[in-house]
Amino acid sequence: MSESDDAIFREVDDEVRQDEYKKLWDKYGKYAGTVALLFVGAVAAWQGYQYYQQKQAEEASVFYFDALKKATSGKGDDALASLALVHHVGYSQLAQIQQASILGSKGDVEKAVAAYDAFAADAKSDAALVDLARIRAGYLLVDTQSPDQLLTRLGRFDKDDALWHNEAREIFGLSAWRVKDFVMSDRYFKAVAADKEASGAMKQRAEMMLQLISPNLKK
Repeated sequence: MSESDDAIFREVDDEVRQDEYKKLWDKYGKYAGTVALLFVGAVAAWQGYQYYQQKQAEEASVFYFDALKKATSGKGDDALASLALVHHVGYSQLAQIQQASILGSKGDVEKAVAAYDAFAADAKSDAALVDLARIRAGYLLVDTQSPDQLLTRLGRFDKDDALWHNEAREIFGLSAWRVKDFVMSDRYFKAVAADKEASGAMKQRAEMMLQLISPNLKK
């Protein structure tokens, strides 16, 4: 085959290929346009959703931090009203924890504990915040629940590798002190005082309690 023949065949082949492309486009081109429009629409919708989420987060942060400011100023009811306006996924759980905290600081222990317990029971709640809620409820219940009741509530924290183990042991120690179980109280406060992970303030509280407990222990 000569070079001229080869060129002719290539030209014919290109024309056939172009003709096939044209037929395909005539048949499916309108669908390609629809797909392109759908893709552009999806991108625009996603960008719109991201913008909406950002605005929601900004509004929620304003309400949340305004509530914190009111709470620290002693305006508990106003703070609760501001927290009720927080609906953003990221801030709403923090708002629920803060609402319970404010109720506790106002002396409404029953409602505060109920709020903490409701948060802890919600499967959607963040696991770390659930543990915090349980510990905070425990502190509120020190004056009313027995050591056994609190151990039932918080017993899983009574191990060295648990995040809130010192807080839980302080709760158990305080509850035992209240019911005059000085041996149990001494054991828990000694564990806190000896723990390298305990904060300085917590160690000081433990040492103070050990001094109060000591005269009540049998020699």
